[in-house]
Amino acid sequence: MSKLLVIESSARQQGSVSRQLTAQFIANWQAANPSDQIKVRDLAIDQVPHLDANLLGGWMTPAAQQSTAEQAALALSNSLTDELLAADVLVLAAPMYNFTIPSTLKAWLDHVLRAGVTFKYTENGPQGLLGGKRAFVLTARGGIYAGSAMDHQEPYLRQALAFIGIHDVSFIHAEGLNLGAEFMEKGLSEAKVQIAQAV
Repeated sequence: MSKLLVIESSARQQGSVSRQLTAQFIANWQAANPSDQIKVRDLAIDQVPHLDANLLGGWMTPAAQQSTAEQAALALSNSLTDELLAADVLVLAAPMYNFTIPSTLKAWLDHVLRAGVTFKYTENGPQGLLGGKRAFVLTARGGIYAGSAMDHQEPYLRQALAFIGIHDVSFIHAEGLNLGAEFMEKGLSEAKVQIAQAV
């Protein structure tokens, strides 16, 4: 039995293509792996605070000296990190906003990319501690960006995940969604086929 952690980051609840892809992924996964556990965290509903002085203080200040706000920030970061540590498979659903990921997803990453927990510094440089996990990234894009210099989404997420030791990463892009009905239908159809094949 595997544990999946699904992170939704679209600002929209209705009409969100990335949420459609997530629903398709979960349905296909459950059909193939009915005993697996799936945890969904929706960053649009349950928002994660951006990195601030309280979180930095929670990480860096000895427990006995932490303020109440620092303790609360650390507790949330610990909870988010524990979810990631417990997962065997990570699924990130990310629409492209301004050529990259939503700020809500960046905030989540800022909470879980943690020295001494998900990566460590060594004399040979940083080393990821989450080896053995798999990740799927489901994206929705208005234009066609894959492989272009304007795509700051896939390269960033690949680097961030590799930094914590997750190298087995599959990207599934639904592209051209704002280029007309034909492009939208083609982009969605191709993404759903890729999801079925991946699962």
